[in-house]
Amino acid sequence: MWFFVTARSKEELPTVNDAFMREKPVTSLVLSMSLPMVLSMLVNALYNIVDSYFVAMLSEDALTALSLAYPMQNLVNAVAIGFGIGVNAAIAFYLGAGQQTQANRAATLGLVLSILHGILLTVFCIGVMPAFLGLFSADGAVLSGALRYSRIVFSFSTIICLALFFEKTFQAVGRMVVSMAALLVGCVSNILLDPLLIFGLGPFPALGIEGAALATGLGQLLNLAVYGVVYVLRPIPVRLRLRLLWSSSSEEPTVLGPLLQKLYAVGIPATLNQALPSLLVSALNGILAGFSQSYVLVLGVYYKLQTFLYLTANGIVQGIRPLVSYNHGAGEHGRIRQIFRTALGMSALIMAFGTVICLAIPGPLFGLFTDNSTTIAYAETALRIISIGFLPSAISVTASGALEGLGRGLPSLVISLLRYLLLIVPLAFVLSRFLSAVGVWLAFCLTEWIAAAVSLCLWRREQRETKSI
Repeated sequence: MWFFVTARSKEELPTVNDAFMREKPVTSLVLSMSLPMVLSMLVNALYNIVDSYFVAMLSEDALTALSLAYPMQNLVNAVAIGFGIGVNAAIAFYLGAGQQTQANRAATLGLVLSILHGILLTVFCIGVMPAFLGLFSADGAVLSGALRYSRIVFSFSTIICLALFFEKTFQAVGRMVVSMAALLVGCVSNILLDPLLIFGLGPFPALGIEGAALATGLGQLLNLAVYGVVYVLRPIPVRLRLRLLWSSSSEEPTVLGPLLQKLYAVGIPATLNQALPSLLVSALNGILAGFSQSYVLVLGVYYKLQTFLYLTANGIVQGIRPLVSYNHGAGEHGRIRQIFRTALGMSALIMAFGTVICLAIPGPLFGLFTDNSTTIAYAETALRIISIGFLPSAISVTASGALEGLGRGLPSLVISLLRYLLLIVPLAFVLSRFLSAVGVWLAFCLTEWIAAAVSLCLWRREQRETKSI
């Protein structure tokens, strides 16, 4: 890692194409920034499905174990992605404002903190998993599988934090194709390694559910390796220089306090945004387990299936976030409005497609993971009800990402709190008292419609406050 930080430190840096970021027609700009990430997210979603598919071939208990481990696994990703978003917004803002040294300093500080986050997450997650899993299941086979999976997958937490730090840094300077390539390498290698390590094909040992965990970790390692190679061979407009954390000049003194505040002002709310689904799944698992363990499986598989939609929409958000930050730094507020509208239209198309699919063929979708007719019947009902909330969720997803791009972490967090905690959990609890598991599914769609209305109000208020209307 020291090599990455010091290599080519004296070379002239490439610059961000200012005309591209501030003058290119908005529709083509958003497409050029978002499409690589949309493709990456689709492959990432495919990995999630394939991973569950192969684990399901072991047993339904193994798939349930994977579902129970998912919330804590998502917590690691949440911290890495959320803090990366804070770094992304800071780098793009400083580049838009023409503050190159401060952009380099933000990237370097982000690297150091990402390593620290990874180490802390490894210790914490491995330590708390036995007690955490015991809250949701007493089945010995399920608990054993979840623990064996967790010990391996959480050992790669530092690698995950570093890979996502580099992803957000490359995105901040417009290098979306590199992010796409790195994610494709990681996901495709994971997909290929899954059957080899789970079932022991060829010279590989049959590791079962541990093989799925190891494949995930190795995929992340290869993802990080791509960024390392590209960073050294093809310099980007920001450099990682450790000396910037302590050296200063009269023109640009080193004051890390305000920079830390800027990184975490977006990074902490963004982390909470990403972590809230884990809290939601845990809360809903507790409610659903009171009716049947099959409902826990339905919820876990639903979250795998919905990644095709929400990760794809997230690809659009990843594309516009640096555009919003850069143009905010450059004072181009009218252009930010246009970027938001374009991204919202694209996200709405994705969600409309997902609604049609879930209403039309919910049974065959879920049949990929189990042949239990009762579980499939439960899933059909769940998908048809939940999908009614897909379309309005496009507003919440786009507004949340655009607000993060503006450096407004708190209103973005409010949107996520509504979607993943403050509305859905009480609604699910109350409605389940009258409608059993159907009440939980109904809470999903009701929450999305309410959250969409609030998101639109928050976005419009932000426009007024920044004088962008």
